[in-house]
Amino acid sequence: MAEEPAGEPESSLYAEEENSREDDESYALSCYDFDPSQENTEEYSQWEEKGFSSVMREPRSTFSADVDTASYANLRRLILEGYSLDELPKGAVRIEEMLNYFTYDYVEPSGNEPFGVTTQISECPWNKEAQLLMIGLKTQEIDYEDAPAANLVFLLDVSGSMGDYDKLPLLQEAFGMLAENLTEKDRISIVTYSNQDKVILKGVPGDKTSRIVGALNGLEAGGGTNGSRGLETAYRIAEENFIKGGNNRVILATDGDLNIGMTSEEELEELITEKKESGVFLSVLGFGTGNIKDNKMETLADKGNGNYSYIDSLREAKKVLSDEMTATLLTICKDVKFQVEFNPAVVTQYRLIGYENRELATEDFTDDTKDAGEIGAGHSVTALYELILKDPLAPVSEDEIAELKYADNYKEERKEMGAESSALEEEWLTIGIRYKKPAEDESSLLQYPVSFDSYTKEPGEDFLFAAAAAEFGLLASHSSFPENASIAHVLLQLDGLDLDDEYKAEFEELVKMTVR
Repeated sequence: MAEEPAGEPESSLYAEEENSREDDESYALSCYDFDPSQENTEEYSQWEEKGFSSVMREPRSTFSADVDTASYANLRRLILEGYSLDELPKGAVRIEEMLNYFTYDYVEPSGNEPFGVTTQISECPWNKEAQLLMIGLKTQEIDYEDAPAANLVFLLDVSGSMGDYDKLPLLQEAFGMLAENLTEKDRISIVTYSNQDKVILKGVPGDKTSRIVGALNGLEAGGGTNGSRGLETAYRIAEENFIKGGNNRVILATDGDLNIGMTSEEELEELITEKKESGVFLSVLGFGTGNIKDNKMETLADKGNGNYSYIDSLREAKKVLSDEMTATLLTICKDVKFQVEFNPAVVTQYRLIGYENRELATEDFTDDTKDAGEIGAGHSVTALYELILKDPLAPVSEDEIAELKYADNYKEERKEMGAESSALEEEWLTIGIRYKKPAEDESSLLQYPVSFDSYTKEPGEDFLFAAAAAEFGLLASHSSFPENASIAHVLLQLDGLDLDDEYKAEFEELVKMTVR
């Protein structure tokens, strides 16, 4: 291992190209020059979709929170490269990451609570036999200037596989953009790895932008990929510059192609599980096409108390490392777990959409030694359940019945059919959320009962957009439970929404591209 000095150029590495790209609003959907003859060696974890569960047999549904967004950005890249929905790689689509890519107008946290919780229930757009439950969680937004001092180690893959234009060159621009937003209280280090690892910068004040950008500008790709060696060094540097009460984090940027040292998912999981005990968090940024090892990058982020984003363009880099900088880099809650308990008097079956590789055992919810997801400042988490109700006539309110001319006969007929009023009178379910503060090891519990009050026949735009994204995800992931889902129906749902958000508007255009 060697430590190298860095120069101090006066100009930004990426400014000219950034301006030219941002002037073109269509850049996000036209920035790919894909060569279909290129060999594809991408790797994705395989998971099994879960069907409906009986409330009488499994009254509780337990899963880890997830704020990764890599799957959606990668899905966008695949569609723009020309993949049809039928051609998408198995395992590439994780619906929860599609949902959590977007921002929603959820309830803000109040008082000392770390997050606000929004719930809404309405008819499931693609399954008329079910209701759809939306659970939305949002943490408090924090300006980066008000955030704790950061000790950041940029761990950059400079191996030969990173030589393509959408890998190291894009990485350099992305981190140059991040450097522009750092402050003097931050401490920045840069570690690179190929055959060997090198410490390029160590503990440099964050306001030394020219020095940081100069170090990035000098990087070149070549050699093998000893990622485990780089991780060891990056965590050592992070521990040497550890800021008590600060934001201590390694930011790994790679295509995930590890071919020297520890290379299997199991070996990497063991390494990163050990390293996270140091109190250093991990963010993983994926780059590139044709050779991306999504499975390894997801494993690293999941086990390293971190998050995983995929950078397919400078625009996405701006979203992740500038617009959502504190959400990406500042953890508010760690080991966040959900446990939803359903009332069998109201709900007979349920199905969680997505989160297949985030499922936890029931007993894991109260076990503080079990790892779960981390949530950053200003992050939102969305979960959707399909619900089958015990009373097929519910939900109908007492006020609606009272307006009927034959109300008495209606009530009597309901009783004879065995339709009880429990859906109106009782709680439908209770949402339990456990979380830990970043520096603590004991979890706290918050509970949110959900009743008929959350039901509406006219759901809000957050609900409708999330439902449309999930429906598209069912089609893209080749779900076994699509019911009546279709691209035409997704577009119909989106057509009635006010898509002022540029990323939601882009999603609509992306869906249209799949109509061939």
